Amino acid sequence: MAAARHSTLYFMLGAKADGETNLKGLQSIFQEQGMAESVHTWQDHGYLATYTNKNGSFANLRIYPHGLVLLDLQSYDGDVQGKEEIDSLLNKVEERMKELSQDSTGRVKRLPPIVRGGAIDRYWPTADGRLVEYDIDKVVYDEDSPYQNIKILHSKQFGNILILSGDVNLAESDLAYTRAIMGNGKEDYTDKDVLILGGGDGGILCEIVKLKPKMVTMVEIDQMVIDGCKKYMRKTYGDVLDNLKGDCYQVLIEDCIPVLKRYAHEGREFDYVINDLTAVPISTSPEEDSTWEFLRLILDLSMKVLKQDGKYFTQGNCVNLMQALSLYEEQLGRLYCPVEFSKEIVCVPSYLELWVFYTVWKKAKP
Repeated sequence: MAAARHSTLYFMLGAKADGETNLKGLQSIFQEQGMAESVHTWQDHGYLATYTNKNGSFANLRIYPHGLVLLDLQSYDGDVQGKEEIDSLLNKVEERMKELSQDSTGRVKRLPPIVRGGAIDRYWPTADGRLVEYDIDKVVYDEDSPYQNIKILHSKQFGNILILSGDVNLAESDLAYTRAIMGNGKEDYTDKDVLILGGGDGGILCEIVKLKPKMVTMVEIDQMVIDGCKKYMRKTYGDVLDNLKGDCYQVLIEDCIPVLKRYAHEGREFDYVINDLTAVPISTSPEEDSTWEFLRLILDLSMKVLKQDGKYFTQGNCVNLMQALSLYEEQLGRLYCPVEFSKEIVCVPSYLELWVFYTVWKKAKP
């Protein structure tokens, strides 16, 4: 698959920089490459020069009156000779700009190239909107289920990564996530009844089964997530998903809301409820976002099936989304029963950001 390589240089030369001098100082570099030039000039808004090459590469040189000079250069990434020519061109421009800025307090910054349209997508956003480039070298699995797009991509440092509808969920490196959402080793699961909501990657189920619980019930709506992880995430779950029922666990392929309602009606209770369904919404308008209503429903139903001395574990979101986290904590005060909570911040390797995990429990009865 063809891909475009997008390289960027920018320069801050100070408000008194002469745009015309900078333009003339750079023009010869592009002309030496045999690139056709087109220049647009605005009296109060600086210059825009475009340069096109016979091989299809092109450059946009934008010179602003307040001293910012921006060079964007795009080329075909598969052309090795073209890539070398582009790198040489960027080196020459960078050196020329350093010469031109000797008399100013400016700075020069060269950004890593972005490759667009390739067979492997290496760029995924963090929860707080930053674009991260992963060292993805292979697409392992890519299927659409009735509920979501399921991707498993291989990273050189994180192993296989499960991505659901564009959201990085879990990598083979992320045992820290699994431990955090289970209480980070502070809980005794021996002979306990445990309910897992979601968790189709099998990581939580795998770790809890090792701790000899009485029974673990996992409710996952998407069979295709389980099927993909059975093949390509075995370092995360071992072999626990090879069968949907074992000596101390069962996996239900169902929507968790009807299951929770059924358990509440039957009076069934659990020592632990672990919600691995979704992160705290990024939206800060809970009245306008149905996701907040969904989370409140899950919380209320979970409290109804949680023993009085039981604990509810869930992920929150990245620490930078402080307003969303604060609003989530407000929802905890709106449940049918009074609860208390604590939170812990954990570094999850493949997330490339610090992540908040919550423990919620019912207030002691007076």
